Amino acid sequence: MSRAARGPRIVFWRHGQTSWNLESRFQGSTDIPLTEQGLEQARRAARLLAGLRPDLLISSDLQRARDTAAELAKVTGLAVDHHEGLRETYAGEWQGLTNAEIRARFPEQYEAWAQGEPVRRGGGELATEVADRSVPVVLDAIEKLPEDGTLVVVSHGGTIRTMLGRMLELDAVHWERFGGLSNCCWSVLGQGARGWRLLEHNAGTLPQPVIGDET
Repeated sequence: MSRAARGPRIVFWRHGQTSWNLESRFQGSTDIPLTEQGLEQARRAARLLAGLRPDLLISSDLQRARDTAAELAKVTGLAVDHHEGLRETYAGEWQGLTNAEIRARFPEQYEAWAQGEPVRRGGGELATEVADRSVPVVLDAIEKLPEDGTLVVVSHGGTIRTMLGRMLELDAVHWERFGGLSNCCWSVLGQGARGWRLLEHNAGTLPQPVIGDET
């Protein structure tokens, strides 16, 4: 991504690996820390993202996002503003279960979600409700950017998907068309004459498997 391009940029950065990612457990809003590999992913990605000369850094207040954001703060000197609104989707009874356990215990709910129906997974939040709480946090931060500035948002795979969909003005039924983000990879929005545009998705240096709540 060229910083020479005009207009604000938003980098949506997913947190590093956790043990629940590796176990295919749905994390949701459960506060799970990074693994050592996750910390190393964050350090490596932070060195790359620092090259974009970000102006502002905001993060979910969950530990896995906080610790990821902290690595970028170390190499840029930026302060981090933490926000509950950037947390991962709350998924009630699904949280802590593996994908296989969810399919076995909630087959009808899982199938409806897989078919694109608006579902309160485990009795939790709808995707549109996640966008309702997260997007205003981002829009408020954008107002604080300098001209042509870059904002880095450290969040979670599911929440980033909802923010991308809402900010690109897509109907919620189409949000699942965004592929999942690998740990510590990012997507970039830039503002054009007709609104926000997707410039990069699941970016890093080499493709990595997507493991986590969105698989």
